[in-house]
Amino acid sequence: MARRIDVTGAGGVRLAAWEFGDPPKTDQAAGPTTASTTASTAGEATGQATGGAAGGATAPGVLLLHGLMGRASHWAATARWLSGRHRAVALDQRGHGRSEKPPRASFTREAYVEDVGAALDQLGLAPAVLIGHAMGALTAWQFAARHPDLVRGLVICDMRASALGAASQQEWTQWFRSWPVPFATLADVRKWFGEDDPWTDRPNPARGAFYAEVMAESADGWRPVFEPEQMLSSRETWIHDAHWDELAQVGCPTLVVRGLDGELGRAEAQEMVRVLPQGRYAEVADAGHLVHYDQPEAWRAVVEPFLDSLRD
Repeated sequence: MARRIDVTGAGGVRLAAWEFGDPPKTDQAAGPTTASTTASTAGEATGQATGGAAGGATAPGVLLLHGLMGRASHWAATARWLSGRHRAVALDQRGHGRSEKPPRASFTREAYVEDVGAALDQLGLAPAVLIGHAMGALTAWQFAARHPDLVRGLVICDMRASALGAASQQEWTQWFRSWPVPFATLADVRKWFGEDDPWTDRPNPARGAFYAEVMAESADGWRPVFEPEQMLSSRETWIHDAHWDELAQVGCPTLVVRGLDGELGRAEAQEMVRVLPQGRYAEVADAGHLVHYDQPEAWRAVVEPFLDSLRD
């Protein structure tokens, strides 16, 4: 069961937040929101969140932020095990998942960061732990740098602080054009992204499953739930700049996690830990960029002790 809670983001963009497990039924959990919400297996039912303060929590609330092209449901397994001790909510970021995709919406870094603040306020999660993957991790540390009073801890999963450059954007543009959309079946989606994609070094069923999660059936086959041009617009706003200065401003305890075969190299990850005032380091073997999808048990094994250390 998944419970959707509607959130209003920056500029009035409608965002979908999701709870995939029941909040802890103890006085250590965040208090209930004052809004009504509706349970749904397909995510169609909605509720309007209007806030609600956490009461004396020793286990902080958690906001999960997916990466570019991702969606909240990619965090479902993580959110379910977190829900034993935390109120864990995953956010479909603007342009992604079930959140609004207005053609003229802002896809700047500032808009993504402001959406996090709106979500924390309306969900009553702050001060919270932010767990972000890739683009979501960058959003999380930019928010933590600007709003230290609202963040108790931070998990950065496989996101670089260095600039990626214009050539990287050109490669992504060409990659999107190579997608054989529409896909006839979800099995074709899994096979192409898990085996046939030229960006795949070796077969990876988890990668196929990850991309199958962001497809929706249309009249002519299966297409992504996002607009590729909006994804490229979002990416354009961070690839040309390095983000070390903002990283150095994150004062809360921060765990940097990398997949051994991911996009964040060990040397850069360890430098990120050095730059962070309270940085910690972990790596997951036999995992690529999609650490939490490739090795969910190993992912939990490195994240859970970090979260436990944040309890009063």
